[in-house]
Amino acid sequence: MDDHQRSGCPINLTLEVVGDKWSLLVIRDMMFGNRRHFRELLAKSEEGIASNILADRLKRLTESGLVTRAADPTHKQKAIYSLTERAIQLVPLLAHIGAWGRQHLPVAEDLAIRAQLLEEGGLELWNDFMDELRETHLGIKRKKVGPTVGERLQAACEATRRRVRRK
Repeated sequence: MDDHQRSGCPINLTLEVVGDKWSLLVIRDMMFGNRRHFRELLAKSEEGIASNILADRLKRLTESGLVTRAADPTHKQKAIYSLTERAIQLVPLLAHIGAWGRQHLPVAEDLAIRAQLLEEGGLELWNDFMDELRETHLGIKRKKVGPTVGERLQAACEATRRRVRRK
């Protein structure tokens, strides 16, 4: 155990890495929004993260081994952020947090649809989604073909937003 850790409890240690107000939201946006550039993460944040906070969280997530930063081959001045295997394995945790939020809090329908589908899809859907994330972020080819979980989640989100706007 390091001197800066409060205890060796696995829940404590996990919270020391991702338990602040913003880290899981940055990971969520990289997972479900496929946001991989600083400007995308900043401009498309539902919660309105400040640039200095985002920069700090990306640095912390990189130092913690949850995110990698590399030069973007399409633009010399940009960096591209990728989830590591450690971050990809947070999909079930985010699914459970989303399910808990849907059950106990007054969520917005258009923002809760992904959580609902993840909850209903269970372990098989989570594993398929993690395979897709591995392909996107780690370059590991997935075995399944057809519409991706990410595409299905995004389509459901967009359809719900259109329906909510018509009300």
